[in-house]
Amino acid sequence: MLELLWLVPAIPFASALVLAVVRLPRKVVAWLAVASIAASTIISLLITYSFLHAPPAGNAYTEVLWRWLDVSGFHPDIALYLDPLSLIFMVVVAFVSFLIHLYSTEFMIGDDGYSRFFAYMNLFVASMLTLVLANNLLLLYLGWEGVGLCSYLLIGFWYRDPVNGLAGRKAFIVTRVGDTSFAIGLFLLFQQLGTLNIQDLMRVAPQSWHVGSGVAVAVAFLLLGGAVGKSAQLPLQTWLPDAMAGPTPVSALIHAATMVTAGVYLIARTHVLYALAPSAQFAVAVIGAATLLLAGFSALTQHDLKRVLAYSTISQVGYMFLALGVGAWPAAVFHFMTHAFFKALLFLGAGIVIQALHEEHDIFRMGGLWNRLPVAFWTFLIAGCSLAGLPLITAGAFSKDWILWGAASAAQGSTGLWVAALVGVLLTSLYTFRMIFLVFFGQEHTPIAKKPGAAMLIPCIVLAFLSIAGGYIRIPFAHFLEEVLPWTTRVASAVPLSETASATAAGLVFLLGLVLAWFFILRRPSLSSALVKNPAGAALHRFWFSDWAMDWLYERLFVRPILWIAQIGKGDVIDGSYDGLALLTQGGWRALRSTQSGKLRWYAAVIAGGTIIFIAVVLFL
Repeated sequence: MLELLWLVPAIPFASALVLAVVRLPRKVVAWLAVASIAASTIISLLITYSFLHAPPAGNAYTEVLWRWLDVSGFHPDIALYLDPLSLIFMVVVAFVSFLIHLYSTEFMIGDDGYSRFFAYMNLFVASMLTLVLANNLLLLYLGWEGVGLCSYLLIGFWYRDPVNGLAGRKAFIVTRVGDTSFAIGLFLLFQQLGTLNIQDLMRVAPQSWHVGSGVAVAVAFLLLGGAVGKSAQLPLQTWLPDAMAGPTPVSALIHAATMVTAGVYLIARTHVLYALAPSAQFAVAVIGAATLLLAGFSALTQHDLKRVLAYSTISQVGYMFLALGVGAWPAAVFHFMTHAFFKALLFLGAGIVIQALHEEHDIFRMGGLWNRLPVAFWTFLIAGCSLAGLPLITAGAFSKDWILWGAASAAQGSTGLWVAALVGVLLTSLYTFRMIFLVFFGQEHTPIAKKPGAAMLIPCIVLAFLSIAGGYIRIPFAHFLEEVLPWTTRVASAVPLSETASATAAGLVFLLGLVLAWFFILRRPSLSSALVKNPAGAALHRFWFSDWAMDWLYERLFVRPILWIAQIGKGDVIDGSYDGLALLTQGGWRALRSTQSGKLRWYAAVIAGGTIIFIAVVLFL
């Protein structure tokens, strides 16, 4: 069964090609798009069953398809590598993508670009599967760039609106900064170690570099730059909230199963390099802690439903980075899985609400929907509780508590990181229940125009079940991953608490956030309005709402200086040379135009003269 691994990314690639070049009826488009992802999901599940019941030698399987390049000793293959880490990512990506595709068949049914949408979506899934299954960093980088391209195409899918096109370009350009860092890291790795095969690198690097080696630190930071860009972490997180310009299923796919988790996979996949560069690994933890806090404060101020969820994603990926940075590797991957379930569900539920309310996005213009859209309400509530961390029940609580314990007990954990993670729990609970109370409770502000069908409701129900049941497999999950990503511990915990005490503290903080959200939103909404109207509160609200003025800062640090330099350089010798080429081309065009006189005798004379010259050249030269 393992030999069918190549079909997992190949089928979505093939269906994307067919959808892009063949004009098909909408029903056929929907069937082909969903069936291809379903086939990949089924094959990935069969491979998982085979892997668990008859593990390959070394608990890993490599499938070499063909030799890609062979230049001066550099010979990467088009080859796939399956181990517990890549298997988990493969199954989650394929399965969640299948549910999003099924939902999209109804959500996008009235759109003119129906076939184009699914062509992009299938290419997106295929690129992500290539990324997580690649056995070398060059092939991984191909998938990496593939998801970047698809994000641009899908964020700007409704390109007739200039705002959407700008959001797509912003995502492409900002992530390109990280991609450049990643590419330089690949060059440095090959120059130093002579290979880009991931398993060879993980074996050779500890033999070639000592812990703290300058080269190891440089490589780790360069790869971190790529991860920060793709996963929307500080300081390259500004593209993700604007990415909400795309259709809601695109948001679900980007946030839950693809793109933003690519950086998490890259760091986990190259964890040996970070073990050799403790300063870089600590930087991962600090970036994650800072991001989860800053994004949490920003989420508290948003009024667009999808932007609240976008900042939530930035914050939750921050938790994953925190876990990776302290050495709690399995906790980071476990939170990736649970987050994929509840975040996909939150976006799909948001899509139901937005369509039901005439494309209304403002949470302050919603309300009273809990009994009007019952399935959307209950599934959204389950996902919100999982995001906020309802103890002992939801999957998100199990994974987040594990990360908190990692911040306290793992190799690079500290009291400060544990406190930051705990404050993040409070913020998450606050903005999550603020969102739920405003959308589903209180007075109805906008009448319902459309109710969802089965294709939109079934994925929500399945994801709601997984948002609860997924947390109960933590222990077998840890055993499955321990050979590839062992938990790195210290002799004594950084925080003098047991794991149970840490989880209890998180549960109490969750409850505090719930009570505060209820008090300020439902019980005394006038108090929250008074806080925002207060001059200091209004200023702070604007600051957090603007993503801590990051776009304002980038505008002045990078955009304006570049435009100023370009304006100064306008008309210099370089531009003059291009102007000269343009003038030369225009002169040649005028000369050739003058020969087109319409006189047949002149044309015949020119042909005869040219023939004589050609014969003379052949005979005498």
